[in-house]
Amino acid sequence: MLIIAGSLFLDPADRDRYLAAVGDVARQARSAPGCLDFAQVADDLDPARVVIYERWESEADLLRFREAGGPELELPPIRSADVAKYRVAAVEAP
Repeated sequence: MLIIAGSLFLDPADRDRYLAAVGDVARQARSAPGCLDFAQVADDLDPARVVIYERWESEADLLRFREAGGPELELPPIRSADVAKYRVAAVEAP
């Protein structure tokens, strides 16, 4: 299993426009084979931050989704990003 998680930082005035532009990406991802979860959401405390969370069954599923492409999106500039891929070796109840 893979988890992609982190944050994107935009100008606060651009955050809602960014989230509106990528709204269909979440719908497409969640219907893609191997996608267990996918979200890009506004942070409740930081008006510049978008929280990224994806969970995939395998690297192949993630790559197949990313390589499938989609419509060219007109996105506002991202000022910085801190996103990482985590390879999960075991899963257990909390």
